[in-house]
Amino acid sequence: MSVATADRVEVVNFGCRLNIAEGEAVRAAVKAAGAPDTIVFNSCAVTDEAVRQARQAVRRALREHPGAEVVVTGCAAELERDAFAAMGARVVANDAKGLAQSYGGAAIPASPTYAPALSGPDHARAFLGVQTGCSHSCTFCATVIARGTARSATAGAVVDAARIALDRGQREIVLTGVDLASYGDDSGTSLAALVEALLALPVERLRLSSLDPDRVDDALFALLTQEARLMPHVHLSLQAGDDMVLTRMKRRHRRADAVGLTERLKAARPEIAIGADLIAGFPTEDDDMFANSMALIDDCDIVFGHIFPYSPRAGTPAARMPQVGRGIARERAAKLREANAFRRQRWLDAQVGHTASMLVERDGLTGHAENFAALTLARPAGPGSIVRVRLTGRDGDRMIAA
Repeated sequence: MSVATADRVEVVNFGCRLNIAEGEAVRAAVKAAGAPDTIVFNSCAVTDEAVRQARQAVRRALREHPGAEVVVTGCAAELERDAFAAMGARVVANDAKGLAQSYGGAAIPASPTYAPALSGPDHARAFLGVQTGCSHSCTFCATVIARGTARSATAGAVVDAARIALDRGQREIVLTGVDLASYGDDSGTSLAALVEALLALPVERLRLSSLDPDRVDDALFALLTQEARLMPHVHLSLQAGDDMVLTRMKRRHRRADAVGLTERLKAARPEIAIGADLIAGFPTEDDDMFANSMALIDDCDIVFGHIFPYSPRAGTPAARMPQVGRGIARERAAKLREANAFRRQRWLDAQVGHTASMLVERDGLTGHAENFAALTLARPAGPGSIVRVRLTGRDGDRMIAA
C-alpha cells in the first residue's frame, strides 16, 4: 500500500505498480473536481487478503474521519461495489477513476478508452501505465471482471507521458499494465514497437513489469537481450511449474516454455535477473505438482519471486474446483518463499566485488542496480541521480554500495 497526499486530499494505493501510476491521475482528478476532505482508496483484488485490507481501511477511514468523503475505486470496488456502498463509501468505477467528474456530483459510467497513467514525482522511477484489462480467461483470476478486456493507450500518448517524466528529471521509466505483453493487440501494434518508440527519447533506463512468457516474441527478445537501456531484469508471469496445474489454470505456456525462455535470455544476456509470479496451493495441486513449482525456482533461476497462496475469487472457475485448503496453500507459499530467498541471497553474494549503476531514490541512500538488486549507499548521493558504485557486501536482501 502506498499513500500520496496533496492539500486535504489523500489517495491510498493498494497493490500493483499500475495502481500506483493510476493513483496520480486519481489525485489530479480529485483536485480538479475541487473536492477537499476526500480520501480515495485505490483498491486491489488480486487475493481475498487484498480485498480484506481494503475493507478494513475503508471502515477505519469512515470511523476516524466522519467529515471526509470516503471514495473507493480500483479492482476490489468493482467486485464488491454494493458492500463498499453499504459501508457509506462512494464507489467510482475503475475506468472512471482518473476523471474529475467522478469526484463531483453523480457518478459517471466507465470509459471504453484508456489513457496512459503516470505516477508522481515522489519516486526516482516513473511508473507509466500503458495498458489495462485482460482478454485471457485464466481460471483463478478476477481481473477481467474487475477491469474488463484488454485496452491499450496510444503510442503517441505514452510517448507524451514519458516526456513529462523525463522533463521533471526522472531517469528511469517502468512500463506497467495488467497484461503488459498484450499491449497493442487492440490497435495492431506491439509492446516491442512501443519500447522502440520510447527508446527514441533521451531515456536512460527503461524497465518492463510482468510479461507472459508466451508473448515474448523475437522483436521483444532482441530488445531485452541487446538494448543496454532496457534494464536486464525480466519478470515473468509463470504462476506454476507443473503442466497439469498450468492447464487447469488455463495458462498459455507450459513448463518447458518457461525454462526454455529463461535459458535463452540468460544465454544471450547473462546479467539478466529473472523474477516470476507464482501461486501456491492451486486447486487440485498435489505434492508432486507442488514439487515441480519448487524446482522451477532453480530451473528458471528465479531471484525475485512474487509468491502468494491461492485464494478463491468469487465468480472464477477455479473457485469451483476441488480446493487443497488454505492452510496447505499458506504452507506451500512459505516453502516457495524460503527457497526463493535462499537463491536470491546466493545471487547477491556472487555480486560482491562487482560494480553497478545505481539509480538513487529520493532518500539519497537507497536504490536499485540495473538488474533490480536493492542497494544501500555507504554515504548519501543526490536523489534521482545515477551513480557508479562498487558492491562491498550484503545486508539481508540488500547490497552495500560504496
